Amino acid sequence: MMTVITEYIAKQPQEHQQQLIKLYRLLKTVLPNAEERLSYGMPAFFQPKAVLYFGANQHHIGIYPTSEGIAFLSAELADYQTTKGSWHVAYDKPLPEQLIINLAQHRLTVVQQG
Repeated sequence: MMTVITEYIAKQPQEHQQQLIKLYRLLKTVLPNAEERLSYGMPAFFQPKAVLYFGANQHHIGIYPTSEGIAFLSAELADYQTTKGSWHVAYDKPLPEQLIINLAQHRLTVVQQG
């Protein structure tokens, strides 16, 4: 069954889809009760507020956990390109699964605490 996020992934360049699918499946495992949406033109997981967004870019996947999420993992993200609210994961590098899991779990806790 296609979801708004799997439809988004299917529209991305073929060479980027494998990493995007891995990320999607990982986030679905960590956030099984989250609502999937497209928000700001990007896939997003809400529970009930936005937990995190991600998007396909030309050379990387952008993961957008808000500035709070970036600050929470600032030491672990030191080897990655980041901005105040985004984390860039290059398509040609393995997905840092444990970091993504930690970030998603943290963001879920923050969102649910209000």
